[in-house]
Amino acid sequence: MKRNPYLIILLLVGTLFTACKKSDIVQVKDFDRSYQTWLNFKSTSDNSYRYKISTSSWVGSSTETIITIKNGQAIARSYVAKRIDRTTNQVVVYDQWTEDKSNLNSHQSGASALTLDRFYEKAKTDWLLKRKNAKTSFEANNNGMIFLWLC
Repeated sequence: MKRNPYLIILLLVGTLFTACKKSDIVQVKDFDRSYQTWLNFKSTSDNSYRYKISTSSWVGSSTETIITIKNGQAIARSYVAKRIDRTTNQVVVYDQWTEDKSNLNSHQSGASALTLDRFYEKAKTDWLLKRKNAKTSFEANNNGMIFLWLC
């Protein structure tokens, strides 16, 4: 019985196409590597950490929100907003507060108290999705964990 080489090649090519599942997110290998780094950090830190979210504008205003997570739960959030006083050229604080677990997320200003688990979930299901007419990129320059530039 003769074997048809074209049939074998066709089967191999077909197998390649069906075996390679395309990801819906950009830079999936970088994301997966970063996510694994996060899982390692999470287990060694008892899922307790702090992180900072900063914003700034071209007119000289800036904000900083610090979120504290303990055992996987947000327990504190602090916020400071600054701007340059144009008459004195000095940086002035115009809003500042601290929340604890009892009043968490009670202020409208500041970044939401999300865990890094939630950041990775949002990155995978929304922020890093491939889109037409948009360029999306992923950075992990925070010791290998997710680093966000939200514009």
